[in-house]
Amino acid sequence: RRFTVRQRRRRRVWIGVAVAVAVTVVGTAGAAYSPLFALQNIEVTGTTQLDDAAVADALDAQLGVPLALIDDSAVKAALVRFPLVESYTLEARPPHDLVVRIVERTPVGVIAGDGGFTVVDAAGVALSTAAEAPAGMPLLSVDGGTESDAFRAAGRVMRALPDGIRGQVTEVTASTPDDVALTLGGNGSRVVWGSADASAEKAAVLDLLLQKSPPDHAREYDVTSPEAGVVRG
Repeated sequence: RRFTVRQRRRRRVWIGVAVAVAVTVVGTAGAAYSPLFALQNIEVTGTTQLDDAAVADALDAQLGVPLALIDDSAVKAALVRFPLVESYTLEARPPHDLVVRIVERTPVGVIAGDGGFTVVDAAGVALSTAAEAPAGMPLLSVDGGTESDAFRAAGRVMRALPDGIRGQVTEVTASTPDDVALTLGGNGSRVVWGSADASAEKAAVLDLLLQKSPPDHAREYDVTSPEAGVVRG
């Protein structure tokens, strides 16, 4: 009989614990989907070219929605209208904040066309078009357009360049993926790059060559073989 009483007590204790856990879970879930956790503030980070306020304004439709019910597809539809957005992540910060982390596309140059000059990234995505070429953007003279292997190689090369060198490039040419060449500002020195293979190593070698022989003292730099960079006067 004592054993039976102990069993009944244990059973009541476990039932009580289970009920308490269930109530806690249901209460927490209910609160998460309630106005107590409604979105009030949108913070945009990671942008340098985009206007943070414009991105936040595009997501205004989500204000007042519980954080757990934020519509991912609606957020995607709003952000896809910004060509400079390459990718993004969302972070809910209860009770009322949403952080949108943006990764922007990196412009690599401009393509001249009938409609003017179009700024593109390494994937060939058009970012903007203007009647005149934007200052500081190299002209991309690549056979086959943005869908070609030559363009993909040229894009990889431009992405591999340090900012200091990329800012000196005035033109990028390529007729095949294996004959990418760069023109530097000033006296128009030429960089024979070759393919996009080992671009990080080639960029490091070019940086050293430019330090030893600045463009005003050299006609051509050849980094097709990064093990043996060549400067021609």
